[in-house]
Amino acid sequence: MPRSHAILPMKKTIVLVVLFVLPIVAYLFFASGVNNFGKLPVLTEGISDLTAYKEGVSLKDKITVLGFLGYDLDGKKGNSFNLNEKIYKRFYEFKDFQLVMVLPEGEEQRVPEIRKELGKYSDMSKWKFVFMDERSIASFFSSLGTNIDLDENLSTPYVFIVDKEIRLRGRLDDEDEGTKYGYDTSSVAELNNKMVDDTKIILAEYRMALKKNSADR
Repeated sequence: MPRSHAILPMKKTIVLVVLFVLPIVAYLFFASGVNNFGKLPVLTEGISDLTAYKEGVSLKDKITVLGFLGYDLDGKKGNSFNLNEKIYKRFYEFKDFQLVMVLPEGEEQRVPEIRKELGKYSDMSKWKFVFMDERSIASFFSSLGTNIDLDENLSTPYVFIVDKEIRLRGRLDDEDEGTKYGYDTSSVAELNNKMVDDTKIILAEYRMALKKNSADR
């Protein structure tokens, strides 16, 4: 048989491997990765629920993105827009997802403005605003047990992921910070490259747990 004729079946075999076998191998690799490494570490347990300070919004049985706007609503408009575009719009359709912002009492009249602005781009139904006195805000924030401080306006550009058991989730081996408690909403890159991934992980974790519980029944 001429050599050129012998090469043709080999080329076909290589093409078939690339088209069919490699995708399966890749899927099994990433599926294994999700099962073995797909849990976002618990950084703080025993966080206070918001209902301990104010009736209405609870963190229990919700996957919550938690932020503190304080008295700096104007200064944090850009942060809120980034969070809305990169995180909220991507995940708000998940049943148990919510985004909660904590503000001091007396700031209630300013919230309709931000609702109106962000509402131009998204459904605001899962944006929640909670108003507390200054001492309660400080106490609640302290229960998160982070290495981040509120500023003089009782605000921070960082937001936090809190799970259904009211535990703070984050990273223990972040390449930049080591232990990563929160996500900087002033950085679109951080929201895109880190928080999107971590939110996906915790949502997948609960979906897998739900499927397992259903299968066990």
